[in-house]
Amino acid sequence: MKVFYLCIGFSVLLAAAIYATALLTRRREEKRLSKFQDNILKKQRDEVQNIYAVMRGWRHDYHNHLQTIKAHLVMGQIAETLSYLEHLEEDLDSIDIAVRTGNVGMDAILSSKISIAAKNNIMFNYKATVPEKLSVSDVHLCAIVGNLLDNAVEACEHVATEKRFIRVYIGIFKQQLYISVSNSTNATKRRKLPEFISRKEGEHGFGLKRINRIVDHYGGFINCKNEPGIFATEIMLPL
Repeated sequence: MKVFYLCIGFSVLLAAAIYATALLTRRREEKRLSKFQDNILKKQRDEVQNIYAVMRGWRHDYHNHLQTIKAHLVMGQIAETLSYLEHLEEDLDSIDIAVRTGNVGMDAILSSKISIAAKNNIMFNYKATVPEKLSVSDVHLCAIVGNLLDNAVEACEHVATEKRFIRVYIGIFKQQLYISVSNSTNATKRRKLPEFISRKEGEHGFGLKRINRIVDHYGGFINCKNEPGIFATEIMLPL
């Protein structure tokens, strides 16, 4: 009987230890998730502030351009005015980074990331067309592309300025939504997806873990690979 009670006591202690461990693990995971979300919000805030700074710059330039045009008109310099307007039009065309993918959320995401890339001297090339009807929600689509681009910008920050680049392609391939994001990196070791989303990768890995869960939710496909100087992620999602 004494052995029986000892076994019962041991079982209770073991169950309590397992529960405590599970609770501690859950709290750690919640803490990590909270920190990750806080960092995401900070990045979004910084991006919005950067866009506002760009808009203020455009407003300041617009005011100066009007003053110059008025001065030419007051002096009756019509030819000079027309020449100035032609040069102004060329400048506006050169800085036009308006993104039109067919999806408002994706337009906003790409526009903000292009602004961040320019601020960090990263060459950003993209071609994106999003169909009107998708099985994936706008929120999940933006979460996928947003996380991929955040990781790309972070990787480029560790690369020499003249080698920084991000390339984005979004479109229809084999009757599925195809998303490709590649960027420069200083990593040379080949790794598989489970290694990229491990805890050792910090926010980068946590973002990929989030992406992987969304892709799995829709029964899609994801492939991450790195070659010398380049990291690429390909995602296929059913329409």
